[in-house]
Amino acid sequence: MNSLLLASSLGLIVGLSVAGGLLLLGIIFVIWMIAVYNKFISRGNNIKEGFSNIDVYLNKRYDLIPNLVETVKGYAKHEKETLENVMQARYAAMNSLGKVDKFEKENNLSRTLKSLFKVTENYPNLKADSHFTDLMSNLSRIEDEIMNARKYYNAVVKEYNDLCLKFPSNLVAKWFKFEQSTLFEVEDVEMRKNVKIKF
Repeated sequence: MNSLLLASSLGLIVGLSVAGGLLLLGIIFVIWMIAVYNKFISRGNNIKEGFSNIDVYLNKRYDLIPNLVETVKGYAKHEKETLENVMQARYAAMNSLGKVDKFEKENNLSRTLKSLFKVTENYPNLKADSHFTDLMSNLSRIEDEIMNARKYYNAVVKEYNDLCLKFPSNLVAKWFKFEQSTLFEVEDVEMRKNVKIKF
């Protein structure tokens, strides 16, 4: 009788130990999931902040471009097509839908701005105009700000995408449908070179 009671007590103790261990593992798993989920939310918010910063500087550039085009137009009347292309690219970039579309249109706007800079090389009087040099100086500063904002954005996107791809956080990404975000990359090899703005 005593041995039966002892065996039953041992079985109960082992059962409670296993149940307690499983409960502890379950609690640890839930805490881990909450921590990783919150990390996804935090990184996602960093991406939104980074994109918002880029957008602020792009809007500054959008505001500057019409003044720049008008100034160039006064000196380079024969460059109508280039000037129209810049304004069309600006309009398309301003009215883009979604990040991927925005990035594509911004790359196109940067290409057309490069063609505008090439045109200005042919007009020494334009390069000597103080209004033009002020505009170009502002544009150069804004381009630097865009570059820095893009670096920050791409860095936080990389951290987020790493979470989406690396084990075991990729399990949380799948469960909660967190998807990789898009980097703001320069497509054209020519565009990867620094924009040289000369006066």
